[in-house]
Amino acid sequence: MTIPQPFTSRTAYAAAHVVADPDGGNAPGAPAAVDWDATLAFRRHLWSLGFGVADAMDTAQRGMGLDWAATSELIARSGAEAASVGGLLACGAGTDQLTGLKPTLTDIQHAYEQQLETVEAAGARVILMASRQLAATARGPEDYHRVYGELLRQAREPVILHWLGDMFDPALAGYWGSSDLDAAADSVLTLIKEHADRIDGIKVSLLDADREIALRRALPPGVRLYTGDDFHYPELIRGADGHHSDALLGVFDPIAVPAAAALRALDAGDVERYDALLAPTVPLARHLFAAPTFHYKAGIVFLAWLAGHQQHFSMVAGAQSGRSATHLVELYRLAVAAGVLQDKDEDLAAARLRQFSAVTGVTV
Repeated sequence: MTIPQPFTSRTAYAAAHVVADPDGGNAPGAPAAVDWDATLAFRRHLWSLGFGVADAMDTAQRGMGLDWAATSELIARSGAEAASVGGLLACGAGTDQLTGLKPTLTDIQHAYEQQLETVEAAGARVILMASRQLAATARGPEDYHRVYGELLRQAREPVILHWLGDMFDPALAGYWGSSDLDAAADSVLTLIKEHADRIDGIKVSLLDADREIALRRALPPGVRLYTGDDFHYPELIRGADGHHSDALLGVFDPIAVPAAAALRALDAGDVERYDALLAPTVPLARHLFAAPTFHYKAGIVFLAWLAGHQQHFSMVAGAQSGRSATHLVELYRLAVAAGVLQDKDEDLAAARLRQFSAVTGVTV
C-alpha cells in the first residue's frame, strides 16, 4: 500500500468507525466483538486518501459499546498498522475503564495515565478525550486544571485536547468547569496558555461556528484548532482573514473521497473547486448528525455498508437500532447527491438498499 503525500495546507484526521463481528453477539451491555480485518482495512482506505486516522474516539463508539478491553486492542492494532504503512495516527486516551465507579480525582488521573501509556506505546499521538467521570466529579475549573496539568507534564509529545459538546454526549455537560460556554472557553484557554508547549491543538465539537472562530483567534501561536464541527466544516477549514481550522472529523469517515479531493484542491489554491466538492456533502452531514446527535454512528456504519467497506449493517452494542429506517434511506439519497458513493459503488449501494427495504419494509 502506498501512502500519498499528506495534505499540505491543513492537517486532517478522519475519525474512524469500528466494524463489528456479526457472529460475536454484540448485544447491548455485552463485551464488544470486533471484525479486526475489516476495521483495519477501513483505516488503510483512509490513509490511502491522505488522511490521518483519529482512532478510539466517539466515532468508534467509545462509551457507547466499545469497552476498554476492545479499545486497548484497537489502539495496539491500529498502531501496528500505521507503522507498517506509514500512516498518521492519533488515538483517544480517556477514563472509560472506570465505568460504574464513583472515582476520585486521583482515580481519574491514574485512569488517564494508563490509557495515555497505551496510546504512546502504540506510537500514536495522544488525544486526551473528554471524560464523563471527570465531568461528574470535578467541582470547578481548578479540578480540570489539576488533572490535565499533571497529564500534560507527563506526556512524551504534545497532545490534542478534546472538547465534545453535550449534543454528542449528554454526560459531558458543563465540561471545563461551567455550563456557561463563555466561562468554559475561558477555562480551557487558561489551561492551554499555561501549557502551550505541551499541546498540539484542541478538537472542538460544539456545532457552533462563531464560538469556534472566537476560540481559534484566542489560541496561543502554534496551537491548532481542530474543527469537530460536522455542520460548518467547509467554511471553518477554508478559513478567513488569514486564520483557519485544521480538522478532526467524524463526517470525514463517510465523505472521505470527496473530502480528500477538496483538500487537495485547497492545497493547490483552488478554493472554488474546494467549495464545489464539499458543498453537496453538507446536507448529508446535517442529516447524519441530526438530533439526537450521538446516534450519528449508526448512519456512518450504514453508509460504510452501502459503500462496500463491510459486509453487514450491524454494530457493537446493537447500536444500529439508533436510527430509524426512514432516516437511513434518506442518508442514501443524500449520499448519492453528495458524490460520496463512487461510480463503482453505486450499483452495490442500490442493491444493498433494496435488501434493507425488504427487511425493514421501508419504501425506497
